[in-house]
Amino acid sequence: MLLGASLVGVLLFSSLVLKLPWTQVGFSLLLLYLASGGWRFIWVFIRTVRRDVFGGMVLLKVKFKVQRYLRQRRTIPILFASTVQRHPDKTALIFEGTDTHWTFRQLDDYSSSVANFLQARGLVSGDVAALFMENRNEFVGLWLGMAKLGVEAALINTNLRRDTLRHCVTTSRARALIFGSEMAPAVFEIHASLDSSLSLFCSGPWEPSSVPPGTEHLDPLLEDAPKHLPSHPDKGFVDKLFYIYTSGTTGLPKAAIIVHSRYYRMAALVYNGFRMRPDDIIYNCLPLYHSAGNIVGLGQCLLHGVTVVIRKKFSASRFWDDCIKYNCTVVQYIGELCRYLLNQPRREAENQHRVRTALGNGLRHSIWTEFSGRFNIPQVAEFYGATECNCSLGNFDSQVGACGFSSRILPFVYPIRLVRVNEDTMELIRGPNGVCLPCQPGEPGQLVGIIIQQDPMRSFDGYLTQGASQKIARDVFNKGDQAYLTGDVLVMDELGYLYFRDRTGDTFRWKGENVSTTEVEGILSRLLDMADVAVYGVEVPGTEGRAGMAAVANPTGSCNLEHLAQLLEKELPPYARPIFMRLMPKLHKTGTFKFQKTELRKEGFDPAIVKDPLFYLNAQKCRYVPLDQGAYNRIQAGKEKL
Repeated sequence: MLLGASLVGVLLFSSLVLKLPWTQVGFSLLLLYLASGGWRFIWVFIRTVRRDVFGGMVLLKVKFKVQRYLRQRRTIPILFASTVQRHPDKTALIFEGTDTHWTFRQLDDYSSSVANFLQARGLVSGDVAALFMENRNEFVGLWLGMAKLGVEAALINTNLRRDTLRHCVTTSRARALIFGSEMAPAVFEIHASLDSSLSLFCSGPWEPSSVPPGTEHLDPLLEDAPKHLPSHPDKGFVDKLFYIYTSGTTGLPKAAIIVHSRYYRMAALVYNGFRMRPDDIIYNCLPLYHSAGNIVGLGQCLLHGVTVVIRKKFSASRFWDDCIKYNCTVVQYIGELCRYLLNQPRREAENQHRVRTALGNGLRHSIWTEFSGRFNIPQVAEFYGATECNCSLGNFDSQVGACGFSSRILPFVYPIRLVRVNEDTMELIRGPNGVCLPCQPGEPGQLVGIIIQQDPMRSFDGYLTQGASQKIARDVFNKGDQAYLTGDVLVMDELGYLYFRDRTGDTFRWKGENVSTTEVEGILSRLLDMADVAVYGVEVPGTEGRAGMAAVANPTGSCNLEHLAQLLEKELPPYARPIFMRLMPKLHKTGTFKFQKTELRKEGFDPAIVKDPLFYLNAQKCRYVPLDQGAYNRIQAGKEKL
């Protein structure tokens, strides 16, 4: 394949630079390639050239605009001002909770009031203000108003409490904390340990007795603030816009830096790559403190004039009713939302909507076709891209199960790669020259992206806290280069489609084989009528690797483990079948619907610690039997065969 790519490059160079006839050069190279066994390249070329050309055009279009905005020192507020001029009276935001509609002019006025108010309180360009609020229109206006002044917003996860919440506020070095009244109890818990100079402002229904002392009611203060744009700060396209907190390796969140160019790039690639339109209406029930809800969703409103319907939280029972009510054409999903929808009883509303595109990431291959077919959604716009990564992917042609692609015709156009890793330690495997070894089709590897700091399309902006950037490796593509490590394992097929396999922290090895938690979770959930399932590895004395364990949400007590064991014999190879089962009332999830596995791993399968019903797969009976203290002791002593 690399030979094919090289010959295409020679063809272009010979014809365009050396001015040799296309027919002469092309015929010579074709004979050379076919003589070397390159028939498969021709087949791949025919199958993927249309996809690759479209992807290349999208990339070039976005890159051209990014470079132009860099020269013009544009910012997100400046680009939003252009949107307001085009659509002043068009609906920009709809908050489902109160059915509040804001036009682009109203959003512009509100955000300008925020900017003027903060400026009057002494905040200047480069300062930080923390925002701790559930989804609603004001959330958007607040951080946008901060950006108009050049103040950087720290967007804090509304699920955080106590030490973790305090960590996010203090490490952001915020001069002000703006919180929704619904978050007042959480702020009250930590206010005594916060810096006394931190200004506190509460938005929403006002109850003075429920907020920390010294808190001011923000809403009437904004009503009195001027609505004109304040003096424009000297900000550029690569300056900081806001911070989004991601999971940290130390257990505490770390603030990923989002600059203006990154915000534009992520939103524009989605808009152009998935063929969105200005008359689209997006249904957004994802948290706005994360990139999927804020950049991928709201970015289409601020930059392209798309109307966005905001819901405070996802509701499977109200999802399609909302889509019908607001005439939504695009819905956003993440993680397990699609499975939750499939788990709902069938009803007429699920096929009476106008939704043509489902936009998001994390849709499992096992339910992809069922989801798009049952709900009659023509396009599943699956993408890949961590908040801080520089190697985003997009499945522009709805290839089932894929999260994107890498061109096999011209792989050097978009410099990403899957590289080999040690299956036990996940360390990069290098060749004799010290450079990482690329994966072949069908071979799992870690996704990496080359870092070119001078190129805003390839830069890595890092984290607010120094020393938190542990995601960079050297000598990856070539000697002396740098690349961003995603920490995610993907696999590429012969056509270049990329499929998410696992996060490196979620894989485990058992009986000499690697077990994919994502795959096992998907199969178990399907067999258990779409129940919540978290799969992880646990240590067993005297064995190599980790044994598989599954925590299953079983609120009604209806889980039939005997029948499940019979089904698993047909669905999974022996090494991938969970050895231990834990039946729980419910599984705890993060704000982005990812299962919290850390505590589950720590508790393991010890019945003295775990109070939920525990079972283990009895090798002789080939079924799950209760795991009591006696069975646990036999397993610990190596007397029970697993």
